Amino acid sequence: MFGSIGMPELLVILVIALIFFGPGKLPELGSLIGKAIRGFKKEMDAPQEKPDKPEPGKSEGAHRGSR
Repeated sequence: MFGSIGMPELLVILVIALIFFGPGKLPELGSLIGKAIRGFKKEMDAPQEKPDKPEPGKSEGAHRGSR
């Protein structure tokens, strides 16, 4: 999934995040990222809805007067 990122690289990223955000913000940040990913997956799995009405100006009758 991560390509060529191994365990040492992930540990370095974790340490940098810990220094940057602090130990109090990391659980909150992880929770927000998890919610965002779940919401994105939910929207990707949802069926696409077709509009009930055609958009104005896109109907076949719009080109009647032009010759």
